Amino acid sequence: MLTKVEGIILKTQEYGETHKIVTIFTKQYGKLSAICRGANKVKSRLSSVTQPFIKGDFLIYLSKGLSTVRQGEMIHSFRHIREDIIKTAYAAYITELSDKLLETKESATYLYTQLSNTLTWLNDKTEYIIPIIMYELKLFNKGGFAPVVDQCVNCNNLEDLCAFSIKEGGLLCKRCVNTDLQSQIIAPNLIRLLPIFLTVGIEKIGTISVKQENEILLRNMMDQYYDTYGGFTLKSKKFLSQIRLLE
Repeated sequence: MLTKVEGIILKTQEYGETHKIVTIFTKQYGKLSAICRGANKVKSRLSSVTQPFIKGDFLIYLSKGLSTVRQGEMIHSFRHIREDIIKTAYAAYITELSDKLLETKESATYLYTQLSNTLTWLNDKTEYIIPIIMYELKLFNKGGFAPVVDQCVNCNNLEDLCAFSIKEGGLLCKRCVNTDLQSQIIAPNLIRLLPIFLTVGIEKIGTISVKQENEILLRNMMDQYYDTYGGFTLKSKKFLSQIRLLE
């Protein structure tokens, strides 16, 4: 079945001398893999639209196995991401994470929109750590291992939340904080933000103002949390860790 779909390239790999296999997160059908015949030829029309984190309209012959990309038209190249090595590292991370946590050919329109909006934010703005975290949390939720951020993970208390525990998998209240002596005490304003980060779409956020030290705190928490519960080794994560040393 020949179908026009909107999608974002998550991953590419060489196939023979001239072909390429791409993993596309499509708005209509979720994640799928497709071969792009001749995409590595210099004059191929598919060459420019089958690069990582390109957003485009694709004419695809869908099949139960490997689909085939017949045509592609670019919607957004995210040029400013490609011109900045740190932004490129973050884009590589969230697209690889998407590839690992999304099921093949399972519709996920909301997450597609969030990825598209996150890449747009990353492309256009200089402050992007929080949007990245917002998208990560939604992916963690999709993967079934999101932290509990709206109540105490130990006793379900909705009040007096004060710390985040990697071991327990979420927030702890003042009564339960001693269940994990390595839990991270968090300011009340950050605790109020965490449920918003998990549940609210980035398109509903105008500006995000978080102190740099709190961004670093949240970033480190997210990294430790994924390392504990994520289950997949990410090549981009190692690269991103090295890049952060340059920031």
